[in-house]
Amino acid sequence: MYTFEQAGDVLPKHNHTENDVHITIVARGRLKAFSHDWELEAAAGQMLNFRPGEPHELMALEDNTRIFNIVKKFGGAVNDAP
Repeated sequence: MYTFEQAGDVLPKHNHTENDVHITIVARGRLKAFSHDWELEAAAGQMLNFRPGEPHELMALEDNTRIFNIVKKFGGAVNDAP
């Protein structure tokens, strides 16, 4: 979970590997996501799906924007227990 207190607050550009790449769900407020060749906006209830190795930066468009990042694991099931 990450909360942007003010519109314009930024989570600086970063990227992820196949082991820690995530989706981002906007829980409240609005968010703009940037990469080197695209820009997207998402509002509460919407999801952003990032690819491994894709640099991205997130910026709040409204005060108190809150997001949840959920790590997705490439290559099948995480738990192979019987």
